[in-house]
Amino acid sequence: MKINTYELGQIGTNSYLLYPDGTDEAILIDAPLDSAEEIPARLKADNKKLSSIFLTHGHWDHLWDAGKLQKSTGATLYAGVKGKELVESPEFQKRNLFADSDFDAAKIGVAVSDGDVISLPGLKAECFEAEGHCPGSILYLISDGDRKYLFAGDVIFSGSVGRTDLWGGDFNELKRSIRNKIYTLPDNTVIFPGHGEPTTVEIEKQSNPFVRP
Repeated sequence: MKINTYELGQIGTNSYLLYPDGTDEAILIDAPLDSAEEIPARLKADNKKLSSIFLTHGHWDHLWDAGKLQKSTGATLYAGVKGKELVESPEFQKRNLFADSDFDAAKIGVAVSDGDVISLPGLKAECFEAEGHCPGSILYLISDGDRKYLFAGDVIFSGSVGRTDLWGGDFNELKRSIRNKIYTLPDNTVIFPGHGEPTTVEIEKQSNPFVRP
């Protein structure tokens, strides 16, 4: 599987474009501002079709162009069942997150919960709810042979963790999510966060100063 990484939007949000082996379909993880232009251009160049968009959570910097991409590509949007208001209501974002609401509302096609498995051509993604950063945060664990990749949104970063001072945040819940849903994965699992560089479960267990195993 090929993983393309783009740092986009107003605050450098990571967007990941996945090309599973043996198919011309692509999966996008998070859709920041500018992804509605950047992603279709890359898909056209690589002769791929966007079939699915996975949202790690509903904060505006991760879904700004999700609605536009849905309309232009027909891709199915996957998002956490507890994040419906964040994903589908720009006005809710404006009231609760002080976000500029000048973006298209997205529509959840498949609402996922803890333990769900998404099966697509060439790819299976295990879904884990990870409370604490915001309601509806989902971790997507994808296996590629003996390699495992975790797309973690803003739950954990290299040497840091997601903020918990916004609507729906709770630091104790975040710590529980990291310990129970991330630190229990194989040490060599690569973590692709919503901001910053990739890391691994082993590195974070050993050195993350905010959450110890």
